[in-house]
Amino acid sequence: MLTVGLTGGIGAGKSEVARLLAECGAVLIDADRIAREVVEPGTPGLAAVVDAFGEEVLAADGTLDRPRLGSIVFTDPEKLAVLNSIVHPLVGARSRELEEAAAEDAVVVHDVPLLTENGLAPLYDLVIVVDASPETQLDRLVGRRGMTEEDARARMAAQATREQRRAIADIVIDNDVPLGELERRVKDIGAELVRRARAPRPE
Repeated sequence: MLTVGLTGGIGAGKSEVARLLAECGAVLIDADRIAREVVEPGTPGLAAVVDAFGEEVLAADGTLDRPRLGSIVFTDPEKLAVLNSIVHPLVGARSRELEEAAAEDAVVVHDVPLLTENGLAPLYDLVIVVDASPETQLDRLVGRRGMTEEDARARMAAQATREQRRAIADIVIDNDVPLGELERRVKDIGAELVRRARAPRPE
Protein backbone atom coordinates (compact mmCIF):
# COMPACT_ATOMS: atom_id res chain seq x y z
CA MET A 1 0.00 0.00 0.00
CA LEU A 2 1.11 3.51 -0.79
CA THR A 3 -0.52 6.26 1.27
CA VAL A 4 -0.70 9.70 -0.29
CA GLY A 5 -1.73 12.96 1.35
CA LEU A 6 -3.35 15.28 -1.18
CA THR A 7 -3.87 18.92 -0.31
CA GLY A 8 -4.10 22.42 -1.75
CA GLY A 9 -5.57 25.80 -1.01
CA ILE A 10 -9.27 26.45 -1.46
CA GLY A 11 -9.98 27.00 -5.15
CA ALA A 12 -6.68 25.44 -6.26
CA GLY A 13 -8.40 22.49 -7.94
CA LYS A 14 -7.60 19.73 -5.47
CA SER A 15 -10.96 18.03 -5.97
CA GLU A 16 -10.34 17.77 -9.72
CA VAL A 17 -6.95 16.19 -9.09
CA ALA A 18 -8.52 13.77 -6.60
CA ARG A 19 -11.09 12.76 -9.22
CA LEU A 20 -8.38 12.18 -11.81
CA LEU A 21 -6.29 10.08 -9.40
CA ALA A 22 -9.35 7.96 -8.64
CA GLU A 23 -9.75 7.40 -12.40
CA CYS A 24 -6.17 6.09 -12.35
CA GLY A 25 -7.24 3.46 -9.82
CA ALA A 26 -6.47 5.15 -6.51
CA VAL A 27 -8.69 4.57 -3.47
CA LEU A 28 -9.91 8.04 -2.54
CA ILE A 29 -10.61 8.96 1.08
CA ASP A 30 -12.22 12.41 1.07
CA ALA A 31 -11.85 14.23 4.39
CA ASP A 32 -14.42 16.86 3.40
CA ARG A 33 -17.03 14.21 2.62
CA ILE A 34 -16.30 12.40 5.86
CA ALA A 35 -16.46 15.71 7.73
CA ARG A 36 -20.02 16.11 6.45
CA GLU A 37 -20.93 12.55 7.43
CA VAL A 38 -19.74 12.91 11.03
CA VAL A 39 -22.04 15.91 11.64
CA GLU A 40 -25.18 14.49 10.03
CA PRO A 41 -28.40 14.65 12.09
CA GLY A 42 -28.36 12.25 15.00
CA THR A 43 -24.57 11.98 15.22
CA PRO A 44 -22.51 12.77 18.32
CA GLY A 45 -20.52 15.15 16.10
CA LEU A 46 -23.50 17.36 15.34
CA ALA A 47 -24.54 17.35 18.99
CA ALA A 48 -21.07 18.56 19.97
CA VAL A 49 -21.12 21.33 17.33
CA VAL A 50 -24.51 22.55 18.58
CA ASP A 51 -23.26 22.48 22.17
CA ALA A 52 -20.31 24.64 21.15
CA PHE A 53 -22.02 27.12 18.81
CA GLY A 54 -25.71 27.04 19.66
CA GLU A 55 -28.81 25.99 17.75
CA GLU A 56 -28.40 28.94 15.39
CA VAL A 57 -26.05 26.74 13.34
CA LEU A 58 -28.90 24.35 12.55
CA ALA A 59 -31.08 24.69 9.46
CA ALA A 60 -34.85 24.38 9.74
CA ASP A 61 -34.68 20.66 8.86
CA GLY A 62 -32.19 19.92 11.65
CA THR A 63 -29.14 19.63 9.42
CA LEU A 64 -26.01 21.69 9.94
CA ASP A 65 -26.25 25.12 8.31
CA ARG A 66 -22.74 25.03 6.90
CA PRO A 67 -22.72 28.57 5.41
CA ARG A 68 -23.90 29.96 8.75
CA LEU A 69 -21.28 28.03 10.68
CA GLY A 70 -18.63 29.05 8.16
CA SER A 71 -19.45 32.72 8.59
CA ILE A 72 -18.89 32.30 12.33
CA VAL A 73 -15.63 30.36 12.36
CA PHE A 74 -13.66 31.52 9.34
CA THR A 75 -13.21 35.03 10.69
CA ASP A 76 -12.44 33.90 14.27
CA PRO A 77 -9.38 31.66 14.76
CA GLU A 78 -10.43 30.64 18.28
CA LYS A 79 -13.86 29.48 17.13
CA LEU A 80 -12.31 27.70 14.15
CA ALA A 81 -10.00 25.87 16.56
CA VAL A 82 -13.02 24.76 18.63
CA LEU A 83 -14.76 23.40 15.53
CA ASN A 84 -11.60 21.60 14.41
CA SER A 85 -11.17 20.01 17.85
CA ILE A 86 -14.63 18.46 17.45
CA VAL A 87 -14.54 17.36 13.84
CA HIS A 88 -10.93 16.37 13.16
CA PRO A 89 -10.71 13.40 15.59
CA LEU A 90 -13.93 11.99 14.13
CA VAL A 91 -12.65 12.39 10.58
CA GLY A 92 -9.32 10.81 11.49
CA ALA A 93 -10.95 7.73 13.00
CA ARG A 94 -13.20 7.16 9.99
CA SER A 95 -10.32 7.72 7.56
CA ARG A 96 -8.26 5.04 9.29
CA GLU A 97 -11.15 2.58 9.00
CA LEU A 98 -11.38 3.16 5.24
CA GLU A 99 -7.63 2.86 4.74
CA GLU A 100 -7.49 -0.43 6.61
CA ALA A 101 -10.19 -1.80 4.30
CA ALA A 102 -8.14 -1.11 1.13
CA ALA A 103 -6.14 -3.77 -0.73
CA GLU A 104 -2.52 -4.39 0.21
CA ASP A 105 -1.21 -3.02 -3.10
CA ALA A 106 -3.59 -0.06 -3.31
CA VAL A 107 -2.73 3.59 -3.78
CA VAL A 108 -4.73 5.26 -1.02
CA VAL A 109 -5.17 8.99 -1.55
CA HIS A 110 -6.28 11.00 1.47
CA ASP A 111 -7.86 14.23 0.22
CA VAL A 112 -7.15 16.52 3.20
CA PRO A 113 -7.75 20.27 2.85
CA LEU A 114 -6.01 21.15 6.15
CA LEU A 115 -3.13 18.70 5.89
CA THR A 116 -0.52 21.46 6.15
CA GLU A 117 -2.25 23.37 8.93
CA ASN A 118 -2.59 20.29 11.11
CA GLY A 119 0.94 18.98 10.57
CA LEU A 120 -0.25 15.71 9.03
CA ALA A 121 2.44 15.25 6.35
CA PRO A 122 4.37 12.59 8.37
CA LEU A 123 1.31 10.32 8.30
CA TYR A 124 1.71 9.62 4.56
CA ASP A 125 4.31 7.98 2.34
CA LEU A 126 4.27 11.10 0.21
CA VAL A 127 2.42 14.41 -0.07
CA ILE A 128 0.99 15.95 -3.24
CA VAL A 129 0.17 19.65 -3.20
CA VAL A 130 -2.12 21.13 -5.85
CA ASP A 131 -0.89 24.67 -6.35
CA ALA A 132 -2.46 27.71 -7.99
CA SER A 133 -1.81 31.42 -7.77
CA PRO A 134 -3.91 33.45 -5.32
CA GLU A 135 -5.38 35.26 -8.32
CA THR A 136 -6.55 31.96 -9.82
CA GLN A 137 -7.98 30.82 -6.49
CA LEU A 138 -9.93 34.05 -6.03
CA ASP A 139 -11.26 33.95 -9.58
CA ARG A 140 -12.54 30.39 -9.12
CA LEU A 141 -14.13 31.06 -5.74
CA VAL A 142 -15.96 34.17 -6.89
CA GLY A 143 -16.69 33.12 -10.47
CA ARG A 144 -17.50 29.42 -10.02
CA ARG A 145 -18.65 29.07 -6.42
CA GLY A 146 -20.44 32.40 -6.16
CA MET A 147 -18.62 33.61 -3.05
CA THR A 148 -18.24 37.28 -2.33
CA GLU A 149 -14.68 38.50 -2.73
CA GLU A 150 -14.56 39.29 1.01
CA ASP A 151 -15.66 35.78 1.98
CA ALA A 152 -13.26 34.19 -0.50
CA ARG A 153 -10.32 36.19 0.83
CA ALA A 154 -11.26 35.28 4.42
CA ARG A 155 -11.34 31.57 3.56
CA MET A 156 -7.98 31.82 1.83
CA ALA A 157 -6.44 33.75 4.74
CA ALA A 158 -7.64 31.12 7.24
CA GLN A 159 -5.54 28.47 5.50
CA ALA A 160 -1.80 27.85 5.30
CA THR A 161 0.19 30.02 2.91
CA ARG A 162 1.18 28.84 -0.52
CA GLU A 163 4.81 28.67 0.65
CA GLN A 164 3.92 26.54 3.69
CA ARG A 165 2.09 24.01 1.52
CA ARG A 166 4.88 23.78 -1.03
CA ALA A 167 7.42 23.25 1.76
CA ILE A 168 5.87 19.89 2.73
CA ALA A 169 5.27 18.65 -0.82
CA ASP A 170 6.95 15.66 -2.39
CA ILE A 171 5.09 16.45 -5.62
CA VAL A 172 3.65 19.84 -6.63
CA ILE A 173 0.97 19.91 -9.31
CA ASP A 174 0.68 23.31 -10.99
CA ASN A 175 -2.98 24.03 -11.66
CA ASP A 176 -2.60 27.39 -13.35
CA VAL A 177 -2.78 25.36 -16.56
CA PRO A 178 -5.51 24.26 -19.00
CA LEU A 179 -7.52 21.19 -17.97
CA GLY A 180 -5.97 19.03 -20.68
CA GLU A 181 -2.48 19.71 -19.37
CA LEU A 182 -3.61 19.00 -15.81
CA GLU A 183 -5.13 15.68 -16.90
CA ARG A 184 -1.90 14.64 -18.66
CA ARG A 185 0.24 15.46 -15.64
CA VAL A 186 -2.04 13.70 -13.16
CA LYS A 187 -2.26 10.61 -15.37
CA ASP A 188 1.54 10.37 -15.39
CA ILE A 189 1.69 10.80 -11.62
CA GLY A 190 -1.08 8.27 -11.09
CA ALA A 191 0.79 5.65 -13.11
CA GLU A 192 3.94 6.26 -11.07
CA LEU A 193 2.03 5.93 -7.80
CA VAL A 194 0.53 2.60 -8.90
CA ARG A 195 4.00 1.36 -9.85
CA ARG A 196 5.38 2.33 -6.44
CA ALA A 197 2.46 0.74 -4.59
CA ARG A 198 2.97 -2.57 -6.38
CA ALA A 199 6.78 -2.62 -6.13
CA PRO A 200 8.21 -5.20 -3.74
CA ARG A 201 9.09 -3.66 -0.39
CA PRO A 202 12.60 -4.32 0.98
CA GLU A 203 12.73 -6.93 3.70
